[in-house]
Amino acid sequence: MASSHWIFVYGTLKRGLCRAHFLTGQHFWGEARTLPRYRMYDCGTYPGLKRSADDGLSIFGELWQVDDECLARLDREEGVAEGLYVRRTVELVPRASQPLPVSPIEAYFYVPGIVGYPDCGDCWS
Repeated sequence: MASSHWIFVYGTLKRGLCRAHFLTGQHFWGEARTLPRYRMYDCGTYPGLKRSADDGLSIFGELWQVDDECLARLDREEGVAEGLYVRRTVELVPRASQPLPVSPIEAYFYVPGIVGYPDCGDCWS
């Protein structure tokens, strides 16, 4: 990939789920977990990730290497321009067997408030 980006996905973009097709043709790096600094909320048909310094969990997901075109497609699908999600750096648990990429790794963080939304725990399936 001439220009690539690392994206951690934790919800409907994961393999086998309803929006996984948006990652077709991209490089699946493997399963990954965040450091315990985040919470995931059930926003109806999809989850929303929020940073949580006080009571964070280690969120399960997947790490993908995507090209510029795919990243633009994901930004549109995630509603970045509309303010639904924002792409930010996410911290993952290091793995001795397969070191993490050196490049920044980003995830889509939910922007609106989550009052009244149930907590999803550490995995959206």
